[in-house]
Amino acid sequence: MMDKRLLGLSGMKKVMMMLAGISFLQAFMIIFQARYLALSITGLWNGEGLTAQFGHMLFFFLAFAGRHLLTLIREHILDGYSYEKGQELRKELLHQVFSLGPKMVQKAGTGHVVTMALEGIRQAENYITLFLSKMMNMMMIPWLVLIYVFTLDIRSGFTMIIVFPIIILFMIILGYAARGKADKQYATYQVLSNHFVDSLQGLETLKLLGLSKKYSKNIHDVSESYRKATMSTLKIAILSTFALDFFTTLSIAVIALFLGLRLLNGSLTLLPALTVLILSPEFFLPLREFSSDYHATLDGKNAMGSILDVLAMPIPENTNVLSAKEAKWDADSEFVIQGLTVHHDDQDQAALADIAFKWKGYGKIGLIGASGSGKSTFIDTIGGFLQPDEGVKIEINGAKLPHFSQQQWQKDMIYIPQKPYLFHDTLANNIRFYSPEATNGEVKAAAEKAGLTEFIAELPEGMETLIGESGRMISGGQAQRVAIARAFLDKDRKILLFDEPTAHLDIETEVALKESILPLMSQHLVFFATHRLHWTKEMDYILVLDHGKIVDEGTHEELLAKNGAYVALMNQMKGETTDV
Repeated sequence: MMDKRLLGLSGMKKVMMMLAGISFLQAFMIIFQARYLALSITGLWNGEGLTAQFGHMLFFFLAFAGRHLLTLIREHILDGYSYEKGQELRKELLHQVFSLGPKMVQKAGTGHVVTMALEGIRQAENYITLFLSKMMNMMMIPWLVLIYVFTLDIRSGFTMIIVFPIIILFMIILGYAARGKADKQYATYQVLSNHFVDSLQGLETLKLLGLSKKYSKNIHDVSESYRKATMSTLKIAILSTFALDFFTTLSIAVIALFLGLRLLNGSLTLLPALTVLILSPEFFLPLREFSSDYHATLDGKNAMGSILDVLAMPIPENTNVLSAKEAKWDADSEFVIQGLTVHHDDQDQAALADIAFKWKGYGKIGLIGASGSGKSTFIDTIGGFLQPDEGVKIEINGAKLPHFSQQQWQKDMIYIPQKPYLFHDTLANNIRFYSPEATNGEVKAAAEKAGLTEFIAELPEGMETLIGESGRMISGGQAQRVAIARAFLDKDRKILLFDEPTAHLDIETEVALKESILPLMSQHLVFFATHRLHWTKEMDYILVLDHGKIVDEGTHEELLAKNGAYVALMNQMKGETTDV
């Protein structure tokens, strides 16, 4: 019922001790409350005056007030703790996501990660608040009440002991059924959130292809699956709540019946009988509260589990092996790779296998190959987004490294993917992505080099126009120009990673964009993954990849002279079938 990893949260032991103390005191307040209420009623039954009961009534109200004061203190402690842990979890989650890189987000789904960081944290906070308090009350209050009941009437105590495990067993059976339904509901919720985000991102394409109405049926089907899963969970929750209330009420009625019969035959006096009767609902109350809130916290438990699963993923260690001086790339810098092998988590076959490569100084290195050949994996590994298998040899300026996830190495890098992300901000601030302190003049100069002058002139507020989410939508070619402007603006970063930056552009846009990209590559170390042949002529060196291996390498002219895998790939891309 409880994720044991919850106990591993910082400060949990201290909070649990405070909750245990509060529950302990509340149990005594409940006992005092029942005792003095019974004394007042018994005194009145015996013909004593109302004024004679003021002392008992005063102690009853003090116990009543103390009980609820302790509840307020407990809620204040838990609200503060759950909010603090929520902020910590969100911070740790975002740090983990940034450390693991885009592959983790792609695997989990953008919608799920966003939902987990926003709604999931809120559900986790609710889970911490409700679950801890109800669990601690159930663990302490019934047993202290039971001990006191035994001092008053042994038979009633045994009746409670016999009934309590039966209710617990029934609650566990229904709890497992509810958990299975809730797990299914949460899995459907993940699919729905991912599906919704993907639909929003692809809405423009769907509309252009005339598939938006047809695709709406898919969204309806996913939403309907989530509705059915939710209703199925609610059915189990309502059934278990009804069953638990029925059995606890029946148990209290049985206790009351036995007490009444014994009062009639004179084997029990009114005071202990009335005290036991008042305490009977209090004995079962923590169990009822735990059961009702258990269903309310299942979503929070699943959200907490998903968050802790991400936090448990291993992140790269030894990320500061490379110093800032060693990482700074210049004309004399050199790196060596030997035995580079990379496996994706869900695949047995290596995405890259025994890659060996070395380079010195600036230059443009082209990576070509068919889809699935390992180009993007190579870029992600060089960028530090993927970790190589053990046994690899990596040296940068003489420094031996376990991987490329080095903070200083990444600080010298600019990454330009197929679809650059544009933030909901001004065009100028989007260009400032790598250089937030850049002046308006520097931003304008970078935008001109990237070929954005005419586009900016058409904008209603120029470079201060909002773009990105909820802002002005721009084309794929313009988005790539913004990414190029970012690179032009930052003159300190000397390593450029291009992951098929023109793959989704038409040939006219690509040719125009090429004029902006080529000057950017000067005096940089460039890794350029592409399947467009016209780029290879611009590269200083070319690596031909096939099934994760380098099957050919050299300059464009050298590879043509070899008439090997490079020529075969060119012929294949041209639609020819010339053998190697």
